[in-house]
Amino acid sequence: MKTVIFPGSFDPFTKGHEAIVGQALALFDKVIIAIGENVGKSSLLTPQERKRLIEQLYSDDKRVEVMAYSTLTGDLARKVGAKAIVRGVRNTIDFENERTMAQTNKRLYPEIETIILLTPADLADVSSSAVRELLAFGHDVSDMLPEGIDLQSCKKD
Repeated sequence: MKTVIFPGSFDPFTKGHEAIVGQALALFDKVIIAIGENVGKSSLLTPQERKRLIEQLYSDDKRVEVMAYSTLTGDLARKVGAKAIVRGVRNTIDFENERTMAQTNKRLYPEIETIILLTPADLADVSSSAVRELLAFGHDVSDMLPEGIDLQSCKKD
C-alpha cells in the first residue's frame, strides 16, 4: 500500500487542504493527514478539535487517516511506513519555502520523497491564516471551508 503523509497545522482545515487531499488520493492508496502544532502561530482550534473536524469530514473514506504528532515529519513518515510527504503550494513564496524544507528532509531522510501539488487556482487565496483573520473581524468564511467543517461546534463560551 502506498501511503503519503500530508502534514500541516490545519487551523482550520480549508477547501485548499481538501483539494490537496483529493489530488493525493488520486496518486496514493492512503493519505495520513498529520496535524502538527506550530507554536509560532496563534491557534484558533486545539489539535483535538482539528482532528475531530477532519475525521468527521473523511469519516466515509477509509483511505484517509487523521493523526496529531509532535515530532519531525520525516520521523513520523518512517514510523507509519510512508514513502512520501505531500505538500500543497499556492504561490511562488509557498514553493520556495516547501522546496527548502524538501531539500532538508531529503538530506535527513533520503528514502522519503516530497511531492509538491499545486492548489487549484480558484483556491490560491485561501489559507488558514486568512480564515483566522477574517473570523477575528466577524466575516463569514463558509466559502473557504469544506462542507462539514463547522467551526461553531468548537466555540468556547
